[in-house]
Amino acid sequence: MAKCEICSKSVSFGNQLSITRSHISKRNTRTFKPNLRTVKAIINGQPKKIKVCAKCLRSGKVNKA
Repeated sequence: MAKCEICSKSVSFGNQLSITRSHISKRNTRTFKPNLRTVKAIINGQPKKIKVCAKCLRSGKVNKA
């Protein structure tokens, strides 16, 4: 499963709405996938490849090797 190893953000589900003539006529399920990047980071003093979401990379929660 696609999951961020820092904040454990994963796939979430919702509805895709089709709006016609101001009424919601059809509802389809859709998936919201996290924006994951494979990054070489320092964990326990050693470099290791982990999957991290873009939000954790921007906020500086990851020490890149």
